[in-house]
Amino acid sequence: MHDVELPRHLVERIEKRRGHLYLFDTIDPAATALVVVDMQNAFVAEGAPLEVPVARDIVPNINRLADTLRAAGGTVIWVQMTMTGSGSGAFSVYYKYFFQEEGRRKHLAALTEGSDLHGIYPELDVKPDEPVVLKNRFSALIQGSSRLDELCKGRGIDTLVVAGTLTNVCCESTVRDAMMLGYRAFMPADANAALCDEEQLAALTSVALFFGDIRDTDGVIDLMEKRAPRAQSA
Repeated sequence: MHDVELPRHLVERIEKRRGHLYLFDTIDPAATALVVVDMQNAFVAEGAPLEVPVARDIVPNINRLADTLRAAGGTVIWVQMTMTGSGSGAFSVYYKYFFQEEGRRKHLAALTEGSDLHGIYPELDVKPDEPVVLKNRFSALIQGSSRLDELCKGRGIDTLVVAGTLTNVCCESTVRDAMMLGYRAFMPADANAALCDEEQLAALTSVALFFGDIRDTDGVIDLMEKRAPRAQSA
């Protein structure tokens, strides 16, 4: 698990601007979706080509969030990064310029629908009736990426709890767009995983300043269960 905290001077800046650190003090489960981003074998399994080792550590917290929200009447949505074998189309700049050839082939193969690596990590508790959304961009909410926005609006969802990996790539991108589209966004710090603590802290800092509510899994669960939030470190 990542061992990071928002720097005190940033917490003070946030509190000075809006009067408090946390954005929201309630969660209506019926209007809330837990959006689990890219917790696929390609990223989570030990020895996988795109392995994020800390992603295995957050599996229990994601399952706790899912169990709690289900019991309270909310929605759990599983998002999978899904690419074509060529990497062509609107995301072609990423595959053309951000990889050497071997890395590009490995990345595309791992995220091709139908491959074992594309599948959701088996220790995650996915229920048969829960939506699985395929996306083809970092953000699950940018236009053309997936059906997530349509799905949520169709269910009257106005609050998203975003968990998964990578914190600073697909999770942060999704939270940014969630806020820009009018959703209340939560990002439980200990239910998101990056490749290193520095990247984790950078993402959490950006989200806390401008895009969403950063707290731990226990704090989000307290709101789902309509309890007074437990004391948390910043």
